[in-house]
Amino acid sequence: MTYTDQDVSDELFSRICGEFNVPEIVELTMTIAWENASAKFNHAFLIESLGTWKE
Repeated sequence: MTYTDQDVSDELFSRICGEFNVPEIVELTMTIAWENASAKFNHAFLIESLGTWKE
């Protein structure tokens, strides 16, 4: 969902519905959107990672 030019297919959405209930899907979607926006904001202002997650 982070790519503007791509949609979530019906097949993928059906698979997600098999694993999560509606409130969980909403929370997952919001978390992905928040992290995406946060990453773009940090990149724009050259804010580096705090190193919380090891690669």
